[in-house]
Order: sequence, then structure tokens, then C-alpha cells
Amino acid sequence: MLFTREKNRLVVSGSGETIWIEPFGTDCVRFRATVAGDVIEQDWTLLPQPSVEAQITIGHGRASIRSGTLSAEVTADGAVRYVAAGGRTLLEELWIDRRTQCANLLKARNYRSVGGDLHRTSLYFRARDGERFYGMGQYANGRLDLKGCVLELAQKNTQISIPVLISTGGYGFIWNNPAVGRAELATNHTMWYAESTRQIDYLVFRAETPADGVRRYADLTGKPPLLPEWAAGFWQSKLRYRTQDEFLGVVREHKRRGLPLSVAVIDYFHWPHQGDWRFDPQYWPDPKGMVEELTRLGVRLMVSVWPTVEITSENYDEMAARGLLVRTERGVPTIATTRGICTYFDATNPEARNYIWRKVKENYYGFGIRAFWLDEAEPELSMRGFGYDNTSAYDYDNLRYHSGNGLEVGNIYPYYYGAAFQDGMRKDDRDDGLRLIRCAWIGSQRLNAVVWSGDIPSTFESLRQQVKAGLNMAMAGIPWWTTDIGGFYGGDPNDPVFRELIVRWFQFGALCPIFRLHGNRLPNPPDANKCPAYELTGGANEIWSFGERAYEILRDLLSLRERLRSYIMAQSRRAHEEGVPIMRPLFFDFPEDDTAYEVEDGYMFGPDLLVAPVLHQGGSSRDVYLPKGARWKNPRTGREHDGGAWVTCDAPLEVIPMFLRDGADVPV
Repeated sequence: MLFTREKNRLVVSGSGETIWIEPFGTDCVRFRATVAGDVIEQDWTLLPQPSVEAQITIGHGRASIRSGTLSAEVTADGAVRYVAAGGRTLLEELWIDRRTQCANLLKARNYRSVGGDLHRTSLYFRARDGERFYGMGQYANGRLDLKGCVLELAQKNTQISIPVLISTGGYGFIWNNPAVGRAELATNHTMWYAESTRQIDYLVFRAETPADGVRRYADLTGKPPLLPEWAAGFWQSKLRYRTQDEFLGVVREHKRRGLPLSVAVIDYFHWPHQGDWRFDPQYWPDPKGMVEELTRLGVRLMVSVWPTVEITSENYDEMAARGLLVRTERGVPTIATTRGICTYFDATNPEARNYIWRKVKENYYGFGIRAFWLDEAEPELSMRGFGYDNTSAYDYDNLRYHSGNGLEVGNIYPYYYGAAFQDGMRKDDRDDGLRLIRCAWIGSQRLNAVVWSGDIPSTFESLRQQVKAGLNMAMAGIPWWTTDIGGFYGGDPNDPVFRELIVRWFQFGALCPIFRLHGNRLPNPPDANKCPAYELTGGANEIWSFGERAYEILRDLLSLRERLRSYIMAQSRRAHEEGVPIMRPLFFDFPEDDTAYEVEDGYMFGPDLLVAPVLHQGGSSRDVYLPKGARWKNPRTGREHDGGAWVTCDAPLEVIPMFLRDGADVPV
């Protein structure tokens, strides 16, 4: 390999491959490599970093480059390893010598042409015993420590790919590539694979502790804006309120009962056609008057916006003629059949982002609506109804975006979807709004994005998965995360098992970053899959819908959330200034406590409150681990405990176990 220095960059070339290694801020090194000619200057959603003077050394058969406390070393055969100050190896490529091992894998970096300048690439690193991995977004796999997992790098409903990995080995890793692929976090190797890409692009940064890693990731990709104070309260939603009168009736009932309510949500199909982006006047005759009444009642309105565009939409012809829609590489230009024959607006096209915002500004924003629910944000690719049986036909290779083929760039779609709304609001010199979105990417946290976990089932198993999913979202830099309390699919308000589930989930939801009730409750019509979307409403989903005992408990939890709002807003400021999430694993605050890494069903809610939700049907007690290095108080019993111990807590249906750290004054 040939080593040269070009300004602040180490360039390695040989065997048709060109490698760039350079600082990306302090204590961070960026690696890019290609066999398709020149390396491309494409940062995707990374933020510009302060210039750092690299220390580059080129010797006989090797070279190195250092940024702060992190160095990259390259040998004559092109093998790369990353070393901390003092010489400790943090991460190194996996190369297998054919002279000592009989194996097909000979190189850490592999390229296979798929046409033009695009290649399938794979990148292998050596595995280390005892190393733990966190982050990566959201996968409903029931795992907090991701070591041993194979993760699809693709956006899907309930699956969110944010390829940042925080390692207990002293570093963080960003796979800066929106291509569809996978990550193998195996015991014999770590491998990053892209189906179709122009180059390998990743960053390695120092992270002495998991909390250091999350903070450093925020420096590289952005910190969230302050959470609007109104968003810290309770959000009411269901599938779906059909009419303005029905919707306002629910809000008025909350107020009549004296129940706290911060946000009321109008879900999908309040429009004439998908892609019209306006209220259907037949069912929503006076949006301006509706918003004015909600404002008087102290309630914010959130409206669902979909990226789908039906061929019958009033905007379809213009958008198709102007190239503002996602197209197909082959066949008819139909991507989804969700209650209509649809495609999607192309969020990777700046002109398309401007177009959708103009429509939203005219038909929603102009009425004073500032909170938008960006559903179907993956985008979801499905062929439902109209004779199609495949409900999840994620044919990424058949998509043509403004930015490239779906296999190459598809994972970045949710970022630009959210950016269309934030950029639009900022052009009006204000951004007091919020975006609830079903998917996310690197940097989505800086778009005032609240991410929720998608259309999940109404089961205790699903509830258990949500805790771990939310903690890994926090480790992937998303501080504002939520679920459909009670799950989305199913749940009969008259079923005793579901009534128990809704209480336990509501307890968890009250102590989540965002407190939001939503779901498609039973009963549904027998022919729901064939029923016109405008006829679907779902069963009742207000807190008085689940029986008197549940109502009393849920009402008390609404009061708990109200008492916690000032505490939550203080954590919002910390998230804004440092990138620190409010909901985080125990080891985030107690990195020296080995047992804290074993706990996957409890978490810290800010620095002072430990939460241990009851996650199993019929549960009336549970064991809770209290990390060492603090003294813990049970606010219900007044009993105090030294850290570094397990305690058993009584947890009848009305109780969620909580502990206060070191005498903290949190009004639980």
C-alpha cells in the first residue's frame, strides 16, 4: 500500500482501493474507502466539526494518524486498527491469513460490483470477549445488550435503523451509510454489510463510559431542541376520531372530569384523499374554530400527516409531472395500497419537501396547528387489498429516489421527512412545534423528533420488549421516545387481562419521556380489512373506557405525571445542552457497577429516579436492583436501602416500584 499525506488526511492506496482517514473533531477518526475511483465528499446527516490538526506519521510499511486521544494505524497490507492514548487497542479489522487458516475470508474489506460505481460491501472487525453493545435504534428482539445479534439495517414499521454503536470497550462507532444492509454483532466477528453503496464510510470515537459515548454522538450528529413545555403532559389519541364533534366531545369530557390533558390527536384519514393534506370539510367543517376552542381549554392539537399520495389525490398529477414522487425502477409506479393505490412524496428531493410544507402550511399551520404526526415514515412499503396478499413487500431495490436507488439511500428517508417540517417552520422564524414520527435516522434528534415504536401488539410480551427498545433508542441518541400505551393491535377494553395490561403499560408510559395513549381497540368490524378507511374508528380508548378500578388508577397516574413535569423539563434542558436522554439504562449513571449492566427491565428516569415497571401478567411483586454508589429510598414505604443490593417490592396493580436516589426531592 502507498501512504501519502494530503493536508489533514492520511491517504492509503493500492490494489485498486483508495482510503481516506482523517479527524472528524476531537477524539474521532473518520474512515472512507472505495474501489470506484475517488472517495466521495458526502457527509449525509453528520454535522460539521471543529478543525483538528492531525498528527500523521508515515514510516516503512505502516502509517498512523491521531486525533486527540484516538489513533488509527495502518499496516503495509492495508489492515487498520484504532488505538487509545497509552496503546490500548479499541477496535481492529479482522484479517485471516491463508497461510495459517483455511478460510474464504481473506480480507476485512470486501467489494462486489452490482453495476456502475455501486458495490456490495462488507467490513469485518475482530470480536472481543466481554464486550457489550448498545444503541442501533429499535429492534423488537427483547435484547438490551446487542452482542450476539444480527440486525437488519433497514427501516420498517416497528424497526428503526440508527446505526450508532456504543461499546463498553471504550469507543463508539457510526456506520455513516444509508444503504440497506445488516450488522452482525457476533461472538466471532463484527461485520457491517451494505447491499449497494459507493464507498465504505464510518466513524470511530472515544467513549470512556456509555454516557460519554452518547454525549459524543450528540456532538457529532446534533442535540435536540428544548422540549416544548406543553409536550411534557398527557397525550390522548385513538384510532380514530371520525368527526370534529366526536373529537371535541372527548376533549370536553376530559375537562368535565377535571383530567389533565396536554395534547389531543387527530389520526389518519381526516382528509378527502391521501396526498391532499387538508381536512375533509364533510367531517371537519371548522378547523379554525376547533383550534380556537382547544386553545381556550389549554390543549394542543396534533394532526396526522402521511407521506402517501393516492392517484386520485388533487395533487398527484402535478407532483408526478414535477418529479416529486418516489418512482419505481420497473413496473407500475405503485408502492403501497394502503386503502388506496399510492406512492410517496420523495422526501430526499428538496423541491418535494418544500411542496409538502406549502400544503401543510396552508391547510394546517395557518389554523395555528404546530404539532404534526408523521406516520408511515420508513416509508412503509406494502401491497394490501386489491388482490395482493403480501403485506410487507419491502422491495427496496425497486425504489427510485431523487438521491438514488432505494438499496443505496433508502434508510435516510425518515430524516428528510422530518426535516421538511422543521425547515418549513424555521423559515417562518419560529419552531415551537413538534414532530411525532414512526422512524428515525442519524441526526433525527435535532429535528425536534419524538419517535414512537410503531404498530405493536397489545401483549405483555410486547410491553417487556418496549422497555429494552426504548433504552437502546436512548443509547442511539433519541431522548424523546414513546409507545402506544396498551399496544396498537388489539386489546378489548372489556377483557380483564387487557385491563391489567393497560394499567401496567400506563404506569410505564407515565414514566416514559413522552406520555401518550393510543391504539386500535376492539371490537373492529368483521370485514375490517375490506372496510373503507373512513369507516374505521377502533374501539373506545379513553381512560374511562377500561372499567372503574382501572380508571381510578389511571387518573392517579395522570396526577403523577403532572407533578413530574418540572422535573421532566429540567431533564429536557440537559438533553438539549448535553445530549443526555431522560430515560436510560442503569449503567448510564453507574458505569462502575457490573451488575447494573445485567438489568434490562428497569431504568433511570433522569438522574434521581429509578423505575422498575411490572411487566408480567398477574405480577404483584418484583425484584429490583439498586446500583451501588448511592442510597435509595422507596417513596411509598419510606424505607431506605444501601446500593449494590437486590430488594423485593410489593407491587399490587396500583403500584409501580420506584426509588429516589440520595434523598432527591422528586414529587412522586
